[in-house]
Amino acid sequence: MKLMNISLFSGVIFAFLIIYLGSKENTVNYKVQNEKSVMGIERSSYGVTENDEKIDVFKLYNLKGIQVSIITYGGRITAVETPDKNGNKENVVLGFKNLEQYEKPNPYFGALVGRYGNRIAKGKFTLNNIEYQLAKNNGENSLHGGLVGFDKVVWKVEKIEENETSVVLKLSYLSKDMEEGFPGNLKTTVTYTLNYDNSLDVLYEATTDKTTILNLTQHSYFNLSGDFSHTILDHVVEINADKFVPVDNTLIPTGNLASVDDTPFDFRAPTLVGKHINSKNEQVTLGGGYDHCWVLNNQGKGYRSVAKAYHPDSGRTMEVLTDQPGMQFYTGNFLDGTLPTPNGGVFGKRSGFCFETQHYPDSPNQPQFPSTVLDPGEKYETKTTFKFSVN
Repeated sequence: MKLMNISLFSGVIFAFLIIYLGSKENTVNYKVQNEKSVMGIERSSYGVTENDEKIDVFKLYNLKGIQVSIITYGGRITAVETPDKNGNKENVVLGFKNLEQYEKPNPYFGALVGRYGNRIAKGKFTLNNIEYQLAKNNGENSLHGGLVGFDKVVWKVEKIEENETSVVLKLSYLSKDMEEGFPGNLKTTVTYTLNYDNSLDVLYEATTDKTTILNLTQHSYFNLSGDFSHTILDHVVEINADKFVPVDNTLIPTGNLASVDDTPFDFRAPTLVGKHINSKNEQVTLGGGYDHCWVLNNQGKGYRSVAKAYHPDSGRTMEVLTDQPGMQFYTGNFLDGTLPTPNGGVFGKRSGFCFETQHYPDSPNQPQFPSTVLDPGEKYETKTTFKFSVN
């Protein structure tokens, strides 16, 4: 047998050490292919809840520079680290530095929201001639699933998968019959997939054993500047929607769909968020800024591109694709400087925005809106993608 060339041997040993040391502390193995196909996922402990439940954090990443951190408490996205036009990688998602802070009252930072995202008037709805009363956690209304919604439960890890072009984290939760007032034992899975093209897919699936209502969404707050001390008023937003859903003084839909023509709600062309956010428009005033559902165009085409956000200084761009009929655009109007950032600052008013793909608010009480009813034997399935790039 010929002796291996010393330099080649050294190179092999060096590569082995890098792979070994990089994965030594992980409880999930990941593959190393080559520079054009490396995807990875790491799993580590994130702490223990007040109810003594162990929480894990998963870091999904690729060599193009994006890393997404997700915890099993609330299925929350705690960070999305992505480079700017100069290659500087920063987190662009609002969140906290520890589990303790997530367990305290907070505005659903990064959370999976259910069973019903957004508001239900007076916390009531009727199905098959039966009236159901939900917990009221937003004045006289129910918001985002009630007092203990999907954002406050521990999700089970169903699957971890890696291949050359993507990494997958599949979470599940069983919401029992009448939990928070909703009928039916609801089996829900949410699959996060980070792809090599810097897109993050969120696939929602669910089944029920009793007729119920369902409207799931992802509630991450974004600030593409990567600097949470700055507002998002300098972001440029585009929403492919000719109409939006007007609300009353409790932010419950009036039942009508209004045209965005000649209003501050017209984002069909790229528009600065701050351009009309302080206008005297009645709807803007009611929301304290933007906190409305847009009626997305091309609903008959299913999964399609519906919105974009761009931060000129950093060059970061985020595109949203979905098969949902609506999207709540929320500009962080109720952030008040009382919640801490991970680096020691505070989250001030309008320091983040949300693109929450969903059905319209209060749909169970608005028969003219697309239905959110799920019957036994049916499968709820919907997909949303957040795609990051640099301009």
